[in-house]
Amino acid sequence: METILYYIEKIDGDYAHLKQVEHPEIENKIVARALLPEEIVEGSRIIYEWLQYRMA
Repeated sequence: METILYYIEKIDGDYAHLKQVEHPEIENKIVARALLPEEIVEGSRIIYEWLQYRMA
């Protein structure tokens, strides 16, 4: 599986806008906060790997 590093660009209610660190030109990915680690804040870096998100 592919490993992707994101940072939380914006938290908007129950959703977070994720921006790829290595490819910032790619459109933001919007993910339900329920799928992300509880401790995220804007600017946090997270890793997407094996269909799961974890803090970097």
